[in-house]
Amino acid sequence: MLEQLQRRLGLQTIPGVFFTSAGIALIFAVMAVLYGAELAERFGQIAGWVAQNLGWFYIFSVSALLVFLLGLAVSRFGNIRLGTDDSRPDYSNLTWFTMLFAAGIGTILMFWGVAEPVSHFAQPPFEGVEPYSERAAGDAMTIALYHFGLHTWTIFAMPGLAIGYFAYRHDLPMRISSLFYPILGARTFGPLGWAIDVIAVLGTLFGVATSLGLGTLQLNSGLHYLFGTPVTGWVQVLLIVVISSIAATSVALGLDKGVRRLSQLNVVLAMALLGFVLVVGPSVFIAEGMVQSVGDYLNALPWLSFWTETFNDSDWQRRWTLFYWAWTISWAPYVGIFIARISRGRTIREFIAGVLFAPTAFTLIWFGIFGLSAIHVEMGGQIGLAEQVQQDPSVAIFAFLERFPLAAFSSALSVVIIVIFFTTSSDSASLVIDMLTRRDDQPSLVRQRIFWAAAQGMIAATLLLAGGLDALQNVITTLGLPFCILLVFMAVALFRALHADYRGYSMDELVKGRAFPEVEAEAESKQENDYVSETVDRH
Repeated sequence: MLEQLQRRLGLQTIPGVFFTSAGIALIFAVMAVLYGAELAERFGQIAGWVAQNLGWFYIFSVSALLVFLLGLAVSRFGNIRLGTDDSRPDYSNLTWFTMLFAAGIGTILMFWGVAEPVSHFAQPPFEGVEPYSERAAGDAMTIALYHFGLHTWTIFAMPGLAIGYFAYRHDLPMRISSLFYPILGARTFGPLGWAIDVIAVLGTLFGVATSLGLGTLQLNSGLHYLFGTPVTGWVQVLLIVVISSIAATSVALGLDKGVRRLSQLNVVLAMALLGFVLVVGPSVFIAEGMVQSVGDYLNALPWLSFWTETFNDSDWQRRWTLFYWAWTISWAPYVGIFIARISRGRTIREFIAGVLFAPTAFTLIWFGIFGLSAIHVEMGGQIGLAEQVQQDPSVAIFAFLERFPLAAFSSALSVVIIVIFFTTSSDSASLVIDMLTRRDDQPSLVRQRIFWAAAQGMIAATLLLAGGLDALQNVITTLGLPFCILLVFMAVALFRALHADYRGYSMDELVKGRAFPEVEAEAESKQENDYVSETVDRH
């Protein structure tokens, strides 16, 4: 039936993946429109239950995956290439690092670069720390780097490494289900594999929709600052329509003409804004603070990675860390596939070192310039930045820039950067979702990519109308859990495949159990015992 529907619509897809994902997204949108308040309340209850009962699973899983990746990098598997043994990287290190920056952190840093450090400076999460104190300032930077440093890029690196390995070394389709071939075998290409891809599609849809919603809130605040535009639901929906339309146009032009050119332009604009704040801001304070923040982050990282608020009855971790991990996890299929596509030919050691440490270093620079400057402004008490951020974090960057010269110009530049960042995120995600919902031998149709761009906007609009920022956080905290579980199984499958690869076994031998002699011997012993039992029964 689904295949007949596909032919009538003139689509090129895997019907079970495409129509299931589209159907669930449509049902959610309809429910949000009809029962917005009730749906937001229900997701709030579910998110609360997840945080209370499974928050530890989020914390432990992400930290364990970081240890796993670092272990792979220094292990005997580190020299295995993402491709044939004689393959070499497609891009230079500098070009690769630039594309990594464009992949997953631009949208996040624009929203939280000022808002998070100032929030923790004014409301420290640790007991006994005085607000606005020196200790609060240090902790604020440490927490911000924890949220956007190595742990965030662990979540992106895990699927990126696995996808690149299985796609380039074993010629499997560049889909999330392919990563489970060592566990599922041929079932990967049936309903079980389709279910995995549906989870990946929905995670990407809702993750990008959450980012689009946050960006819309920020844009609305920026336009209110610049032109007095009212901060209301209908303005936010209109902004989503505009951004989705730009994204649809870009995605119709394709990767080279659309996404690539917008990404290159935005990197230049973002660096210009960064340089402007560094020059007009407290440069010496920024330099000193960045050096100290590195030490504080590295010192706190071991215990902070496994901190779960066990002895503190607070919802701070649910509102911050768990939301970030779930949000990042929902982005993982999209960013993972993007990173895999630009990493052919690199060794596992090069991949892990580059993906974990290069973006983390840039995150340090971004938070060092924006975060430390914002804390310096707040310590000076000129504009009451923390109070404004606590009321509405989307105004953070505009309230911050108001402190410096050329505030109107820098705020307008920020609006342009935000629009382009979210446009490139949306159209790149549309390309990836289209890839996840069709076979490799099927062409990528423009109308399918436009459909997914529109779906992201539809979900973002309904979430904003249903409950704003709280609804975005609650939905993503809930929906990030299934893919968090997939990440753990992904690590297991990758380790099994690497172990077999190192010993010279093929993927088929791995699936049949021949890559591990002890497993094969156990299976043969079981078959022999079964044969003896059947013989005895017959006699």
